[in-house]
Amino acid sequence: MNIRHPAVAGRFYDKSPTQLKTQLEAWLLPVQSSENPPLVNTLSDKLAPSHIPSAGTIRALIVPHAGYVYSGHVAAQAYQALRDAADTIKHVILIGPSHRYFFQGCALPTAEQFSTPLGNVTLNTQTIATLSEIEDFELSEQAHALEHSLEVQLPFLQTVLNDFSLLPILTSNVSPAKLAKLIDPLWQSDDTLLVVSSDLSHFHPYHKAQRIDRNTCHLIEHFEPALTPEQACGSTGINTLLLLAKQRGYQLTRLALNNSGDTAGDKEKVVGYVSYLISNTE
Repeated sequence: MNIRHPAVAGRFYDKSPTQLKTQLEAWLLPVQSSENPPLVNTLSDKLAPSHIPSAGTIRALIVPHAGYVYSGHVAAQAYQALRDAADTIKHVILIGPSHRYFFQGCALPTAEQFSTPLGNVTLNTQTIATLSEIEDFELSEQAHALEHSLEVQLPFLQTVLNDFSLLPILTSNVSPAKLAKLIDPLWQSDDTLLVVSSDLSHFHPYHKAQRIDRNTCHLIEHFEPALTPEQACGSTGINTLLLLAKQRGYQLTRLALNNSGDTAGDKEKVVGYVSYLISNTE
């Protein structure tokens, strides 16, 4: 069995299964307790509805991928909404940016399973094999080996879902329009969830970052697939999702927006984080 072992356990999130599970379960509680107050500053109530859609099926998430001490609470607010779909969602397409390697197209793993302190996640090897025959996809153990953008999502998925298979895709030099055409037929059934992993702006002073991230959210919330890597490191994945969501008439709800200056960092150079739910309107 070819298994990708965790690269950032103990750095981005706790390597102890017990402590990791305890942390995640606390964040994923439906109601915040007084001992675990929200760390979220939505910045703009007008553009940031705090409710979870009462109708429709959740089809996708946009979630951050920093260390849990920085962005875990923001990500958890989106994952919390999946609790009711734990038995429904059987497949997850996970898209994130490659931080260490530049390549043409997208990279798929050679592994059969991804491991975390909470156990192993089975990959959709049949779909991976099919996609690897397409020009814009390549198999790359190297690209996936140390990448954190996908790995940090796995403990959340393992906690809120039951049995599911994973299709992990790292993006580099590929157009959102091309990727959208490739993802579209894979993301049809309600039992398939699309998760896009992305942080927002990087290393600006606190108030400048707030302005940049507000503008980025304005584009997202108007389904404008024009984000740049400077606005969001996972801009390719977000733009891909926006193209498909607009085409399908999906609803988008922002749950949380803040930056590292609100959580565990200083305010000199901050990184922005946002979480969204994307649902159909049935």
